[in-house]
Amino acid sequence: MSTENPVNPLPPVVVILTLMIFAVEAVLSLGAQGIIGGPSAVGWRLAAMSDWGYSPLVWEQLAQRGDWSFDIVKRFVTYAFVHVTFTHALFAGALLLALGKFVGDVFHWLAVLAVFVVAAVAGAVVFGLSIDTNLALIGAYPPVYGMIGAFTYIMWMRLGAAGQNQLGAFRLIGFLLALQLVFGLLFGADPTWVADLSGFVAGLALSPLVAPGGWRAFLARVRQR
Repeated sequence: MSTENPVNPLPPVVVILTLMIFAVEAVLSLGAQGIIGGPSAVGWRLAAMSDWGYSPLVWEQLAQRGDWSFDIVKRFVTYAFVHVTFTHALFAGALLLALGKFVGDVFHWLAVLAVFVVAAVAGAVVFGLSIDTNLALIGAYPPVYGMIGAFTYIMWMRLGAAGQNQLGAFRLIGFLLALQLVFGLLFGADPTWVADLSGFVAGLALSPLVAPGGWRAFLARVRQR
């Protein structure tokens, strides 16, 4: 009698990354409510944004002043684990679980982690180069968009193998960008879309290198067509 689970479990790396997001948010939210940490805990979120967040000033500190200290370099990734509100973190974590499950069923766990980290760094770098004001970049959305890039690559390959229109692989990112455009028109543009889009491009570009078989397998599949 088979004991195989009919539902594939979540990749451990996705679970760990999501738990890190939720753990940080739980501490900040409980502190803001005065449940833990005493009166000083009310300012924990602002302190976390200051200590872990990313801004164009961080890029200036690194690129122009050559400051490669750990406090500066860590921010290219740690900003992804701090969020503005509980809802902000909840949506990011939910998207990471859903997309990470899909990508993790195809990619090795190290590849999933690479997509997350590279997309986070790419989002921060482009944001730092593009935004003049000292606007903070926080939240897991750039690396989540990196997962969307990996999702798009997987769908593109599957649609190609099935002989279907591969442009359909870009429906999700197209929908999300259109949604951001609508929100921008209604409530004002949010410059962080630059980081999100950069994360997507980084995830999409990295996927052929870290997918099963790597670049050689990708070239072989392209040549077969």
